[in-house]
Amino acid sequence: MGEVREADIPVAGAGAAPASGGRGLPRHWPLLLVAAAVLPGVLLVLLGRSLEEPAVQAWRTVCLAVIVQALPFLLLGTALSGAINAFVPVSVFNRLLPKRPVLAVPVAGAAGVVLPGCECASVPVANSLIGRGVTPAAAFAFLLSAPAVNPVVLTATAIAFPGSPEMVVARLLASLAAAAVMGWLWLWLGREEWLRPAVRHTGHRPGHSRWTEFRQGFQHDFLHAGGFLVVGAMAAATFNVAVPRSVVEAFADSPWLSVLFLAALAIVLAVCSEADAFVAASLTGFSPVARLTFMVVGPMVDVKLFALQAGTFGRAFAVRFSAATAVVAVVCAVLVGGVLL
Repeated sequence: MGEVREADIPVAGAGAAPASGGRGLPRHWPLLLVAAAVLPGVLLVLLGRSLEEPAVQAWRTVCLAVIVQALPFLLLGTALSGAINAFVPVSVFNRLLPKRPVLAVPVAGAAGVVLPGCECASVPVANSLIGRGVTPAAAFAFLLSAPAVNPVVLTATAIAFPGSPEMVVARLLASLAAAAVMGWLWLWLGREEWLRPAVRHTGHRPGHSRWTEFRQGFQHDFLHAGGFLVVGAMAAATFNVAVPRSVVEAFADSPWLSVLFLAALAIVLAVCSEADAFVAASLTGFSPVARLTFMVVGPMVDVKLFALQAGTFGRAFAVRFSAATAVVAVVCAVLVGGVLL
């Protein structure tokens, strides 16, 4: 269930809908997303003289920080996506992944350990994997695990929490568990009509230069995903400026409210997974389980990742998948953190 066959994927030049106007993403959806994210920030700029000038500067700073953090990894992800699409034969994935999708899910999730990238890189790579015939459930498990369990992120977590190796282990186990559960949930409940991947084609086509295909694929993915990254960064900046610090501190005293609050904070702050451990470590007023939840949820669900997923796979997918991922990630973080921390 939920598996996309290669024959079902549209081929560029053969009636395939462009990514920005695919059936899974209505024409008015980008406008609504832009309005929700950009208008508050534009209001700050236009009314900068009547508001506190530091608020305008803070909005600009946070917006640029999110973009600058994510941009190198978006470049990495789109380059890797183009390389997979142009150079890697379909047979490679058939050999590496188990035939049974239920077993391919944890294998793909564990493969996320070897990719030093963030969530921005994982979306185009997962899209390319689906285009190469990988079952969507396995591709989604990789999409969720890669930003959270790669060596760069785990090393950063160890540095941010010195003398607390259990925090690193808890993040690794909770993230892998959440990725695998979401992959299995897609096998069980996922529907093909929710998934509208904007795949250009299914590999190298005879008579076409592989380098040309790589260049065209890289250009398409980067320009498309980059626009949604900017929208997500604007939304994160708006939250940073609009919500006072006193509201944040009010939730720290309740164990359960602190977990839910930091989960929500991770979603809207959209901190790159390579840096989120340092943010979590700075939240000293919150419990270790709540801070673990922040690090597990953030790389799997945030505003820029939702925008990237909506632009790549369609709104119907992004809404359902993000909501389910948030719940699963919180549950896994609480269960693993309750045992290890």
